[in-house]
Amino acid sequence: MKGPIVRMSGVGMWVPERVLTNSELEKMVDTSDEWITTRTGIKERRIADEKTTAADMGARAGLAALDDAGMAPEDVDALIVATATPDRLLPATACDVQAMMGAKNAVAFDVWGACTGWLYGINIAQGLIGTGQARNALIIGTEKLSSIVDWKDRSTVVLFGDAAGATVVVPAATDGRGVVATYMKSDGSLGDLLFRPPARGLNPSIPIDVVALGEGGNTIKMAGPEVFKSAVRSMCEAAEIALKDAGLTAGDVDLLIPHQANIRIIEATAKYAGIPMDRVWVNIDRYGNTSSASIPVSIYEARACGRIQAGSVLLLVAFGSGFTWASAVVRW
Repeated sequence: MKGPIVRMSGVGMWVPERVLTNSELEKMVDTSDEWITTRTGIKERRIADEKTTAADMGARAGLAALDDAGMAPEDVDALIVATATPDRLLPATACDVQAMMGAKNAVAFDVWGACTGWLYGINIAQGLIGTGQARNALIIGTEKLSSIVDWKDRSTVVLFGDAAGATVVVPAATDGRGVVATYMKSDGSLGDLLFRPPARGLNPSIPIDVVALGEGGNTIKMAGPEVFKSAVRSMCEAAEIALKDAGLTAGDVDLLIPHQANIRIIEATAKYAGIPMDRVWVNIDRYGNTSSASIPVSIYEARACGRIQAGSVLLLVAFGSGFTWASAVVRW
């Protein structure tokens, strides 16, 4: 097995101050704290105000990651933004983030991989650095999911929150620390189980009164039970393959950091992988599902509280609309 090509040298995150609790949601839709907590593990989530964009959040998380890595914005060679909630279709959110940060020397582009997008970005950065096209990369996952949920749909409005997380990736040293193995896959035939209908700008034939004018016409649609089964199956597969490629077993993993979609999915994935829950990072109770931001936010928090230390073996795994899924084994 070859050594790692890249390692993570800095992490950052940013979340809005506004906390939306389950108790507040009880007053908005027909639901209850007990129902939400039992089925999802979520107690609260962060909600950005109307003026705060996905690019705003991404730039703040990106600057925090650069500061952690001891780098300036102009040092960035590749700026990769994963988002399912772009502020506009043109230009790329990454270009707006680039301008906000002052990363004037970077190539900037978006990755549309939904909840798996940040891990896709890690793979792309590995390729750019491994082939010598970039000396470093800043990968950002930023989501303003509150802007695309139907606030009358109790099955989805309880799930999502707003957040941004970022990671700086640089060439690995020769000490074996870094991204040891990665895996990516998708199955577009399942796309209709979790999707967002097109806006009228993308499909002018849609009547204007169906578009997101309080009717939920342009908001997330999800077939919950089917998504659950596919998520568990795919995340388990991704975890198994990445560990095998890394030459490691579940016993070698110090911390499993899964995409924070649903506590039941997290528990099922951990059980299949043979990793006890005391070695699984969980923050879905505080943030809900933040899509592409969930893993980098989790890495930041886990390191901040001492759960990640030099030499720690991390297993990262995600699943998202598409369907997409991916994993990575990292020796910190």
